[in-house]
This record gives sequence, structure tokens and C-alpha cells, in this order.
Amino acid sequence: MNTNLEVRVRKSLGALAGIGAAALVLAACGSTPDDGGATTSAAPSPSPTDTAAPSPVLPPVKACMISDAGGFDDRSFNEIAFLGLEAAKAEYGIETLALESGSDADYQPNINQAIQQDCSIVITVGFLIGDATEAAATANPSVDFSIVDYAYEAPPENLQGLVYATEQSSFVAGYLAAGMTETGAVGTYGGIPIPSVTAFMSGFYQGVQYYNEAKGTDVEVLGWDPTDPEKGTYAGGFEDQNQGKQIAKNFIQQGADIIFPVAGPVGLGSAAEAQANDGVSVIWVDTDGCISASQYCDVFLTSVMKGIDASVKASIGAVVDGTFSSALYVGTLANGGTKIAPYNEFDGAVPAELKAEVEQVTADIISGTITVTP
Repeated sequence: MNTNLEVRVRKSLGALAGIGAAALVLAACGSTPDDGGATTSAAPSPSPTDTAAPSPVLPPVKACMISDAGGFDDRSFNEIAFLGLEAAKAEYGIETLALESGSDADYQPNINQAIQQDCSIVITVGFLIGDATEAAATANPSVDFSIVDYAYEAPPENLQGLVYATEQSSFVAGYLAAGMTETGAVGTYGGIPIPSVTAFMSGFYQGVQYYNEAKGTDVEVLGWDPTDPEKGTYAGGFEDQNQGKQIAKNFIQQGADIIFPVAGPVGLGSAAEAQANDGVSVIWVDTDGCISASQYCDVFLTSVMKGIDASVKASIGAVVDGTFSSALYVGTLANGGTKIAPYNEFDGAVPAELKAEVEQVTADIISGTITVTP
């Protein structure tokens, strides 16, 4: 595991460990029954209705995770999923295993390895592992599975999809970008055209258009075609940072001063290009970029975040307590499963009026006054 990732994981889990230790101390200090000395009469035998059924003894849980091709140090969705695995390990005291995929050819072998190592639950990360995960779940009904960024119409009982309505938070980010641009142009691009990517881009575009309609402006969105997602701008993958740098350079040459990359580590190249161009900023995805890629915090206007870690931890917790089901999890603005990050170093640059409008747009999406489509 990358050393930088290990440091970030330790920082993220330090507070959690402290809370757990405090809980143990409180439990140890609880009162115990007093036998009260000898008595002259025997205690009455409990009736059947007074006798509590014994709690089922659940077997030890081993949670295993398989990354997408970006690896667990991608500063994006793989890394935040891994943090969820580590949080579950800290809270539940379970055994864990993390297997990295270098390419899509590793998905099936890694899933097979997890099954062979007696994993109770296998969490796969990313839309591209969807078919392999469903096949494995169907073939191994005694093993539970969950998958980040994939929803099934009729999954087997041992397979749960974890998805996030990122079009909602991206709409908010688009509104913010339209209010902050100085050039009247912003840009977005994806890794590849899959639903977990295009939902961000679509929501961002809709947020810009909402701002235009409300303010009578004409902010342009480069890199997105609302009539056909396939015609948008894509890097062709999630790993080549040089691609991200070149795409950002093209957008900047066309006048964009805010860029919204939805491409994992590829987006780091765009952040580097933004640092080389005064007045250009980036909106990061999945995690708060000022935490996961702090070297670029000075160009991160905000981030569109997914609660991947919390949903992964909850899915594992359901296995631990015996309540796991195939019910789809959907993270929304309303339940905190997706949101925008703080403005961080841009906090003083975002006008108070725009901040208030962003909060109102968020509230209107939650209430249903504004409808956003993926």
C-alpha cells in the first residue's frame, strides 16, 4: 500500500479509534447486579414469556475489497472506498483484505482470490466491475457482495448496489461555477462515458443552465453535449495525468477558467495545469480534494463528494449484525450521501450572496423544487 495513503488512513481513523476506546471504558464502568446477600425464598422461575430468546451467534466476518484499475491511492473513489473498509475494521474488529486491480483483466482473478480466502463480504469498486461482481454473487450465494457505483434491476439476494445521486451535488457545483467564472466559460470532461461519470457532467451542465436562466447570463459549458453524452469530452481512461493536463490546456485555450474533471487520477493533471495558469480553478470529485490531493488545494474551488466510505462501512456492518440485504443504497443530498465540500482556500473569494444562493439551490433540490436528471 502506498505510504502516503497509509498516512492519510491513519489520520482519518485516529479520531474513530479514540471514540471506540472511550466507549469501551464507559462499558467497563457500567454497574453490575448486586446479589443482595442470602434470601429466605427462592427466586421464581421465569415464565416462557419472560425468557428472552438467545441472540444468534454470528460467525467471524472477513471483509474484502477489490479496487478498480486506478488503485487505492487514486485520491478519488477507490481511496475513499478503502477508507470505508478501514473504518469498518476499526469499529467492528474484523479481518480485512484489499486487492488492487491494475486493469480490467484483474477483476475476475481478484474476486476469485477473495472467495478462496473465505471472505464473508466482497466489496468491488467501480461500474466496470459490475458484470463480474454479479456473476460471482450468483455463483457464490453464501458470500455477500456489494459494489460501489453500480445498480442492478434484479440483483441476487446476496448482492447490494451502492450508488450516489451525484447529479444533484454536481448541479450545485455547476451553479457555483457559473457564478464564479470570470471568462463566461467552464469545462467538464470524464474518464469514459459510463453512468457513474456522466451523471456528474450532466448535473454540472444543468446547474450552469439554471444559473443562466436565473441571471440572464450565457455561461458556456465546454466538453458536454446535452443531446448525447457520448459526444462529450473523455480522457479514455482514469490513469493518464498527461491526458488531463492536455484536456485542461485545450479548455483554457477556449476560454474556460473553471474545469470539472470526472476522471479520477487523470484530473490531477488538470489541477497541475490550473496551477500553471493564473485565474484557473478546478472542482474535484468524490473526495474533498484539499484533503486527498492537498498539493492542489490552492486551485480547488470545491469538490463534489460521495459518501462512499460511509456506505461501504454500513454495508459491512450489516453483515456483522446479520441484517445484510440486496436493497439498493442511493446517496443523495438529503441523506448526506453526496454533497459539495467546503470552499477551503476560496472561502474568501466566493461572494456571500452566491454562497447563500448555493445553499438555497441545495435546499430546493432536497425539497423537490428543482429536479435534476442524471
